[in-house]
Amino acid sequence: MTTYVADTLQNQTVDGSSAVFTYRRTGPRGGVPLVLLMRFRGTIDWWDPEFVDRLAADRDVILFDNVGIGYTSGEPRDTAEGFADGAIEFVETLGLTQVDLLGWSLGGIVAQLVALRRPGLVRKVVVAGSSGPGVAPGTPGLTERVLATMAKPDADAEDLLYLFYPETAAARAAGFDHLAKVAQRLEAGGPAVTEDAAQRQLAAVGRLLAVGWDQLRSQLQSITQPVLYANGLHDVMIPAVASYKAVEQVPDSTLVVYSDAGHAFLFQHIEEFAAQVDLFLGH
Repeated sequence: MTTYVADTLQNQTVDGSSAVFTYRRTGPRGGVPLVLLMRFRGTIDWWDPEFVDRLAADRDVILFDNVGIGYTSGEPRDTAEGFADGAIEFVETLGLTQVDLLGWSLGGIVAQLVALRRPGLVRKVVVAGSSGPGVAPGTPGLTERVLATMAKPDADAEDLLYLFYPETAAARAAGFDHLAKVAQRLEAGGPAVTEDAAQRQLAAVGRLLAVGWDQLRSQLQSITQPVLYANGLHDVMIPAVASYKAVEQVPDSTLVVYSDAGHAFLFQHIEEFAAQVDLFLGH
């Protein structure tokens, strides 16, 4: 079994005004750190260790749990703006004056809101498997099966494969490989996202679904940082067209789509996507 540096990282904590944040940090110090923001129902234990190691090969990488999520204390938020404020609090409590952000799924929406709310703090943004902070016209809605699977507090491997990977042999194999890699952390018994916190995250998603196009377009057009949007063409949670709609509005943005992948394309195509992120962020 391959040993990953990310699996050996120790939890660190920092006291913020509203929470004791838990985080892990890896890679060489210096330059602009890359902060990772997790998906709905995910904690820092869910980051693929191979993906983290590749990102951290030449840069400072920080992964953390937001307020009230997983290892971090505090009252969980119920708006995306609240999670953005939590991320800002964490970054500033660490004493960082500028960061790059990579957000997956709900984390991608939070990353964009951080860039909007504190533009001087954020240099560049990577939005993975996500869209702007709202629903653009023409974006397909979530199916009943997706909604029901997302709502499960005890989702099993088949549920996760359905949400994150296309139903092809190659994609499912990549999914099982990802689940095997995160198993070491998960089996250590770290805290999961509580059902209360998950319901608040769902409430945040519900509020995002109600954001009108005029407000969404205004927000996207106000993002001044370079943004890399990336998605899988077969994403059943946030369709790739949503990323395309965002790129139409963000002044300095790029879109990368993986034709054989879904919501977890970043773990299905780890080497390629990590290289794309490295190229986008530069040194």
